[in-house]
Amino acid sequence: MPASRGARSCRHAKEETQMKVFTVLGPSHAGKSTLVEALVGLEDSPGKRLDIPGVASVQGFGFMGEDWAAIDIAGGSENLSPVGAALAASDAAVLCVPADADDAVLAAPYLRVIEEAGIPAIVFINRIDAAQSRMSEIVAALQTYSRHHIVLREVPIRDGDSIVGMVDLVSERAWQFREGKPSVLIEMPETVRGREEEARAELLESYADFDDALLEELIEDKAVMPEEVYEVATRTLQEHALVPAFMGSALNRNGINRLMKSLRHEAPGVEVARARLNDAPVAVGVLADVVKHLGKTVLVRALNKPIAASGPLGGGNVGSITDLDSKTALNTLKPGMIGLTVKSDHLAAGRGFTASAAAVLPGWARPHTSAYRRIVTPVHEKDDTRLSGALERLTEIDPGLSVTPDEKSGHPILATQGPLHLRRLMQKLAQDFSIEVNEAPVPPALRETIRRGTEVHHRHRKQSGGAGQFADVVIEVRPEARGSGFAFSSSVKGGAVPRNYIPAVENGAIEALAEGPQGFAVVDVSVELKDGKSHSVDSSDFAFRTAGKNAVREALAELGTVVLQPIMKVDIHVPSVSSGSLVPLVSGLKGQVLGFEAHERAAGWDVFQTLLPMAAEDELFNALAAATRGTAWFTSAFDHYQEARKDEVADLVSGQA
Repeated sequence: MPASRGARSCRHAKEETQMKVFTVLGPSHAGKSTLVEALVGLEDSPGKRLDIPGVASVQGFGFMGEDWAAIDIAGGSENLSPVGAALAASDAAVLCVPADADDAVLAAPYLRVIEEAGIPAIVFINRIDAAQSRMSEIVAALQTYSRHHIVLREVPIRDGDSIVGMVDLVSERAWQFREGKPSVLIEMPETVRGREEEARAELLESYADFDDALLEELIEDKAVMPEEVYEVATRTLQEHALVPAFMGSALNRNGINRLMKSLRHEAPGVEVARARLNDAPVAVGVLADVVKHLGKTVLVRALNKPIAASGPLGGGNVGSITDLDSKTALNTLKPGMIGLTVKSDHLAAGRGFTASAAAVLPGWARPHTSAYRRIVTPVHEKDDTRLSGALERLTEIDPGLSVTPDEKSGHPILATQGPLHLRRLMQKLAQDFSIEVNEAPVPPALRETIRRGTEVHHRHRKQSGGAGQFADVVIEVRPEARGSGFAFSSSVKGGAVPRNYIPAVENGAIEALAEGPQGFAVVDVSVELKDGKSHSVDSSDFAFRTAGKNAVREALAELGTVVLQPIMKVDIHVPSVSSGSLVPLVSGLKGQVLGFEAHERAAGWDVFQTLLPMAAEDELFNALAAATRGTAWFTSAFDHYQEARKDEVADLVSGQA
């Protein structure tokens, strides 16, 4: 006979316990923070707390004699970047969703990363006191986005349209909710018994797929004891074979104790989190912040070896370690514990660490490509140098931020997860670095080219005392195939231009093509040096470079140029339910639809492929948010240059100002 849940609890209490960590995530307005507050308040034993405004909070607390920490990730599509590292450092995930089947799509991005991470996960259907759908409908809607079966562990007790309690399908005990107070055990109402028996049979059949003994008992129609089911429930959760779904109201403290007990008995220890990372890092950098008068702090969880203050980690020595309040010193983080490293600038968020180096986390733990790009410039010129240093610090604490220089102005381009993310970074620059910045769209990298060719004869002659300058060249400038770049050749015969001066003509041509008549680099042209003359005294590399440059400039002025705009290959990751709405959206942005197909690994997701002008990417970002309720994102890469239509040129060129 399997050990009872009480016996397992007693045995567990005799052993030295490790801190357990779980991440609470989900869409905005699902009640995640209220849920964490309710869990922390179960025994009124809150510990230290860490807050990173707009990003996450971490709360330590005690429950039944054990140490716990809950990582509460802010909701919304722009706050997905810290999720991967949080899950990498967690023993389990709790996905908090509203009690409305129509909102299930909002949970799709979170279910996707849970699937990719392979982390033990529990669904908590919140706000059932104001449920808009039946629990089975909500689970069915969520199932669209999960390859792992989601099973209801409870069924509601209703009084008319109101949910007034629930029945635990494993123990078959019924509970009546009380607002703001613990639920009370009651006799199971006859009105719910039929639904309970049906739901329990479904639950047992789901578990039986992973346990031969349970399957045999069901086939032989034997009574299944709750202790047996709990054993299977624990194993299937720890192996991420099934996703159990619980329900309640965090605000009213209903169903909270049952959720926390499930975490306590069924969530694995740190060894499972370690195995998901192939036992590679000894610690994970979960979150980071830069705090005035304190510097950079990195929240670290030890996975398989103790981390000592002043000890080696990530290729350097840890400065000091504190509790979440950044004040209480900790000498050592034992495996499973979390703490803040201070004066450890070599550490960063979103990284794994061995003692000697930073370790790359798996792909699922890294944020998806940041597509919202803006140029930032300091309001005060004196802050120009300081801005570079501040942005470097921000990239160390924010895995969702990348910084690159603009090719024309040299100003930094911030790639972020969206406008709210950008606004938060700008506030951070102002508050913690005292740097105010302006932001503007990134102009597309325009180019110029020619449609026809011409031949130009140019003589460069200059005499001003002493040695003069002389170079005579005949060149032909021709258009080439799109994407071919630049080619130079020489067909000079008889030494009319000495061989040692020919590279100077080429360099002059390259210099002329760096900026065409309309102010952009000229591409897809070839220049052929056909003839010329030199002087035994006055010719030089400089003279022939000048002649080559001026000859090409004359040719471009004669031919006129057309503007080319960059066309990007864009892959849009979108819940399948919204794929159809993207066809008119992309067409309206003057894009070309290439097609879409189901994602090979993510249930309920499509990858929608299109060619789109770079100038339309900002508009795509905003339009996607509206069309998909903020669930879709895209990646883009340069594909080719394309001639801009006359009606587009003015807007494109004005964007370069």
